[in-house]
Amino acid sequence: MKTMKSKIVMKALIVFSVLMISLGAIAQPPDPLEDDPGVPLDGGLSVLIAAGVGYGAKKIHDARKKNENN
Repeated sequence: MKTMKSKIVMKALIVFSVLMISLGAIAQPPDPLEDDPGVPLDGGLSVLIAAGVGYGAKKIHDARKKNENN
């Protein structure tokens, strides 16, 4: 009897935890008085630009190295 009671309590605790975590994941609506919602593009965009510059530099370096060997 005691093990069945503890299983029910554990299952209820798990269900409660999952429900509380999912409620925290709901996004808040934007402020209706604010015109610009302020999309954060700085962090990810600068990383993508840096990766593109690095990739282009590597391609140029490889092309020059290939032309020197020929």
